[in-house]
Amino acid sequence: MAGTPPRSPLAPEQFPSLPQISGVSFAAVQAGVRYAGRTDVMLARIAPGSVMAGVFTKSSTRAAPVLDCQSKIGADSDAGAAIIVNSGNANAFTGKNGIEATRAVTSAVAEALDLPETRVFSSSTGVIGEPLPHQRITAKIAELKAALDERAIKSAAEAIRTTDTYPKGAGAQIDIDGKTVSISGIAKGSGMIAPDMATMLVYIFTDAKIARADLQAMVSDLNQATFNSITVDSDTSTSDSLLIAATGTSGADVTGNVAFRAALHGVMKDLALQVVRDGEGATKLVEIQVTGAQTDADARIHGLAIANSPLVKTAIAGEDPNWGRIVMAIGKSGAAADRDLLSIRFGDVLVAENGWVSPDYREDQGASYMKNAELVIGVDLGLGSGKSTVWTCDLTHGYIAINADYRS
Repeated sequence: MAGTPPRSPLAPEQFPSLPQISGVSFAAVQAGVRYAGRTDVMLARIAPGSVMAGVFTKSSTRAAPVLDCQSKIGADSDAGAAIIVNSGNANAFTGKNGIEATRAVTSAVAEALDLPETRVFSSSTGVIGEPLPHQRITAKIAELKAALDERAIKSAAEAIRTTDTYPKGAGAQIDIDGKTVSISGIAKGSGMIAPDMATMLVYIFTDAKIARADLQAMVSDLNQATFNSITVDSDTSTSDSLLIAATGTSGADVTGNVAFRAALHGVMKDLALQVVRDGEGATKLVEIQVTGAQTDADARIHGLAIANSPLVKTAIAGEDPNWGRIVMAIGKSGAAADRDLLSIRFGDVLVAENGWVSPDYREDQGASYMKNAELVIGVDLGLGSGKSTVWTCDLTHGYIAINADYRS
C-alpha cells in the first residue's frame, strides 16, 4: 500500500496477554510475498491428537486455500496439524496456478513437520487475481520451523494483517471440574467484511477436550451470532476462513459444557467486534438492535439493511442524527414492516414512535448522542418477538483513501 493507515481510534490500547495453549506453537517471518520489510507469513504447529473444525466463506469465487481447507476439515485424525497463512496475496481467482501454489505450500509444511499433507491448512489474504509467489513462502519454512514458540501468538497476529491497523487477539480461561481450560484466538480483518462467514481470517486454539463433530457444531452455531453478524462495507471476501484447534491437553472434556460454550462465544464476539473497530477508516462502532420483528430472520434482514446502508453510515460519520435514513433502510429491506408501528432509539433517546417523530424528541439530543465513539441504534417493529443484533461502523473519507491506494 502507498502508506500504512493510522491506528484506528477505536483500537484497544494494546494486544492482550493471551493464555498459552499447550500443544500449539507459533512462528512468523518476512517472506516478501508482496511488500519488503513486512512480517507476512505465520505458521502454527498443533500437537497430535488435536481436532480441527472450521467455517468458511460461501462466496462463489472462493480462493484456492479455502477450497483446500474445506476438503480437509471434516476428517478425523490422530496426527498433528499445522496452519500456514500469508498476507499480501489472496491466491484467489488464480485458476490452476492457485491450486498448485496451495499444494506446494502445504506439501512443504507437511514434509518439514512430518505431517500428512491432509493435516496442513492454509490461508492467503491480500490482492485478488495475482499469482501467489509460493516459492517465497516455501523458502522460509525451515526458518519458521526453527522459530516455533508457544509464546509467539502476537507475532502470528501481526503476520496476517493487510490493511488492519493493529493485531487482533482475545482469550479466556475457565475452570471445569478443577482443571483450567484456556482459549486464545487471533483474527485479521478491516475491509471487504460482510456476513456470509464474514478479507477476514480467524484462528482459535484451545486445550479443551472435545470430539471434532461437537466442536464443529458449536463453532458453526456461535459463528452466526458473532462473525456472521458484523459488516464493514457489505462486501464478502473470497478468503474468509475460521479455523479452530482443540488439543485436549488440559484433560477437561467440554462436551455439552455451558461454561466453555459461553467462553468460546466471548472470544469469538471479542474478535468479531475488533474487526469492526478496525473497519477501514472507521471512527464509530455501531450496534444495531432490532426487536419486534415477525421472525428472527426478518430482524436480521432489517439490521443488515441498516448496517450496510451507505447513507446511514455516512450520516453516522458526520454525527448527523438522520433517523429518516434508518426508516429508508427498513423500508427497502424486503422484510415485513409497518410504518405506523415503528419505533427508533439512539441509545436511551426515543427518536420516533408510531410512524412519526416522538413528541418528546429534540434534535440536539440526537446530535449530542451521535458524538459518542460507540453507538447503539434500537429499532422496534411492533410486529412480533423476532430479534437480532448486528454490528457495523461508519463510512468515512478514510475508507475511500485506503481502498483507492490498496494495490499501489
